[in-house]
Amino acid sequence: MSNKPKIDVDYTTSPVDAAGRKSNLSMFMVMLGFTFFSASMWVGQKLAAGLDWWGFVWALLLGGLILAAYTGALGWIGAESGLSLDMLARRSFGTKGSWLPSAMISFTQIGWFGVGLAMFAIPVAKELMGLDVTPDHMPWQGYLLVVIAGILMTASAYFGIKSLTIISYIAVPAVAILGTVAMIMAIQRGDAGLVEQFAKGTKDLGIIAGAGLVVGSFVSGGTATPNFTRFAKNARVGLWTTIVAFFIGNSLMFLFGAVSSIYVGGNDIFEVMLNLNLFYLAVLVLGLNIWTTNDNALYSAGLGLSNIFGLSKKTMVLISGVIGTVAAVWLYWNFCDWLNVLNCTLPPVGIILILHYFTHRGKEVKEAAVDWSAVIGVIAGAVVANLVHWGFASLNGMAVAALCWGIGQLLAKRK
Repeated sequence: MSNKPKIDVDYTTSPVDAAGRKSNLSMFMVMLGFTFFSASMWVGQKLAAGLDWWGFVWALLLGGLILAAYTGALGWIGAESGLSLDMLARRSFGTKGSWLPSAMISFTQIGWFGVGLAMFAIPVAKELMGLDVTPDHMPWQGYLLVVIAGILMTASAYFGIKSLTIISYIAVPAVAILGTVAMIMAIQRGDAGLVEQFAKGTKDLGIIAGAGLVVGSFVSGGTATPNFTRFAKNARVGLWTTIVAFFIGNSLMFLFGAVSSIYVGGNDIFEVMLNLNLFYLAVLVLGLNIWTTNDNALYSAGLGLSNIFGLSKKTMVLISGVIGTVAAVWLYWNFCDWLNVLNCTLPPVGIILILHYFTHRGKEVKEAAVDWSAVIGVIAGAVVANLVHWGFASLNGMAVAALCWGIGQLLAKRK
């Protein structure tokens, strides 16, 4: 019997070493899959309703630049340090203080995992199975779809980064190619070109407000970027794969949502494909699109809960998957607005991680029990992000969090 210690392929509490680093293509696929988020199509629908074509493009570019700066910095940090979000938080928030960001990321990601399951099951049950689904009634066949999807997506997160990579290699090309083809077919069948179709309707959304929607669509999920880029070959790879993936992935999701809205009246490419009589391909694209984000969400939740409870990532992924699956339908009908509120709490975490890392780069960091300036910064930033309705909510939260953290660091040095 071998007495060799078990190798933690997920590097839950340690930096990813050279043996654990992945190829550039694998990292690019994982990050693209991470950004293939079906809820971003809902944002695309809102952008199409409120902006003309060029306003839509400028909102994507401005919002994309802000997202790229934020997630790119986190991507660099994850790749250079080899550490997960939660291990970085132990340095900037303290060993026990890190439980706050770990709990926040875990709670939101389990929530979005559950919503994602229902986002797959409910349209399939309604459109393809002809079932009557309402907020008060879900047939057993719909629940069966939720359970099957929950098992499959939990399994991919359970087996870690290798499984996530395999799913991404399958899903990313399929969703990108089939979704783009369906979008082009919808435009060709329409009675107006893309620019003309965008011009129809009441356009009452400014470019800044549109860019705010773009940033808000994935800034919370983007906070978990280090969980994946820590497997990149080096910091430069972590940076460019994150930036390019966020631009391409987000832009595709917004386009799918916008085009489906202005041509067929739905809010995602699933409805476009149904209207083109591509029933089975629609189910495939919907399922793969949700899968790529859901397994990453559950993976991040597992790492976060492992930091809090000290159990293995695999154990916490299973527990998170069960919770998300059981609560999926309820979350979908009752909790989306609350999850959007919680989204504003995560960017303050990210900015503190970034500031702490670059101000302590190359220095030995002693982990305290709690860094109260970081904790207070996150709480204050989250409050401001949710209550101040001016500019970009996430940037407002980050600014307040950075200010609180900076003041706390200066006061600590004077003691």
